[in-house]
Order: sequence, then structure tokens, then C-alpha cells
Amino acid sequence: MKALQPTGRGDELVVLGDRAEPEPRPDEVVVEVEAFSVNRGEIFKLEAGTGWLPGKDVAGRVVRAAADGSGPREGARVVGHPPAAGWAERVAVRTDALAELPDAVSAQTAAALPLAGLTALRLLRTAGSVAGARVLLTGASGGVGHYFTELATAAGAQVTAVSRRGGRLAELGAQVVPDVASAEGAFDLVLESTGGANLPAALAKLVRRGTLIWFGQASRTPVTLDFFSFFDGPESGTIRHFHYADSDIPDGTDLATLVRLVASGRLHPEIGCSRDWTDTASVLSDLRDRRVRGNAVLTVSAEALAATAT
Repeated sequence: MKALQPTGRGDELVVLGDRAEPEPRPDEVVVEVEAFSVNRGEIFKLEAGTGWLPGKDVAGRVVRAAADGSGPREGARVVGHPPAAGWAERVAVRTDALAELPDAVSAQTAAALPLAGLTALRLLRTAGSVAGARVLLTGASGGVGHYFTELATAAGAQVTAVSRRGGRLAELGAQVVPDVASAEGAFDLVLESTGGANLPAALAKLVRRGTLIWFGQASRTPVTLDFFSFFDGPESGTIRHFHYADSDIPDGTDLATLVRLVASGRLHPEIGCSRDWTDTASVLSDLRDRRVRGNAVLTVSAEALAATAT
């Protein structure tokens, strides 16, 4: 089958090539991929040159049911969150990391849900009740920022989103500012995903005994904190680390929640880029250089492959 393979080169991170068909375990189905989403974290792994096979967000149709009888039947439309190898014509996915799709949700829309949607949903769960809370969200331009803003404002939060491309975030109910310095605090909750100088700047805007949840370091710049800065405002504040995979709820269960919200019109994936998967390398460059707002989704097209071959 055809699949995107890592190159280890910065100028072209992946190329289309041949890969062996997936060999599923008893608790896995084989999904024929119709669309997948790419994430900045996957770019970082590809740039590291470890040989890791990318692909954590997929949507398509089950072409081989699980041998143990669990999960969806053959022919079912699904969205899935495999640990890797999803940028391919077919991929094996555990049945507890899948959710079935209703006709109202397309594969392209569903593919934008897994990593970003799971992160936003679980961030909201980690934050607890946000009704009436003043929330500062950094790095809000991507998929996580859009999902969290829509979910949190619907739950009654007052969200201030840091983004230089924030038109859609404002439509979702956020006050949008171009940088942390422009955010008018203080905030009960800060969600920080950029690292570098932004984290201490955001921490300074926290109320006394407030909470900062640190869930990323997109700038790839280490953070330096001065203990005494806590006495300038966020006295007795809490800094908490968050990783979306640290959840007691299976991915499939939370994916089903996200699908239900989309199908009922209460969650709207922001797809800032939709291209054929033969253009994946250029889309990765756009995503790395922050030229994509929201999610980037690639459609797996046999016709485009055939045209490339000729």
C-alpha cells in the first residue's frame, strides 16, 4: 500500500512510498483512511529524525473487523486515534480508540477531532467548573485553542485568547489579544502552551491562589521562573502539568463525545487547510511556519496518487 514515509530532511519531511499492509492485533480493526489531520507535535517528531511513522488522527471506513469481536463492524464509518502510522491508505487502530460516525459528520470533519479535540475536552475536564471563570489561553490559533474556546464559553467561561489570527475565536465568544502583555487580567485560570517568556508573563496575570495549567512548549524555548515573582500577584498559585494522554477515559469514549457535539451543532472544527495527501510535505511547512489557522486536514485520494504515478 501507499504511505507517507519520514525522510529525516528538514526541507521535505515526508514522501509517498510503499509500506507493508498493517497486521492488526486481535483487539484492532483495519481502517481504510479517507482523511487525516496533521499536528505540530508530529512535525517536531519528524524533525527529530527518529524514523517514527506519523499519523495519529484518522477517519475512514473499517475494512477488517477486530478478531476478538470488539469494536465496530466491517463497513462502519469511524474516526480513530492510533499511536502512529495513520498517514497511509490503511492503518490498524485499537477498538477502544475509535468512535463511529453518523452520516451527518464527514470524514474530513472527523479527522480534525482526535488529538486537538481530545486535548481541549480533557483540558476543560482538568480545569473543572469554569462557569464565570476568567480564563487566559495562550497559543490559541490552532485546533486546541478553537475547540477549547467553544467548549469553555459554552460552559460560561470568560475566555481571553492570545492569537494574531483571532477572527474565528472572537466569533466563538473569546476576547482576542495579540500577545500576553495585552491581556487584561487578573485571571482565575491560565492555560499555557507556548513556553519561553510567555509562561512567566502569563503567570503574572494569575489571581492569588489561581491555577496555571502548562500543556505545551510550542516555542521550543525553555522556561525560567523566579520563585519570588509569585509574591507579585499569584501568591500561593498552582502550576500544573497536563498531557492529553494521561486520562482514565478511553480515547474512543471521548471521541464519541466530540462526534456527538459536532453532529448536534455544538462544536465546530476549524479546518484552516484542506488539501490532497500528495501535498502533505508543503502543508507541514505551512503548519510549522504558523500559516494555518485551526486544523490542517489531508484527503487520501487514489486519483491523485494515480496522477502522480503517471
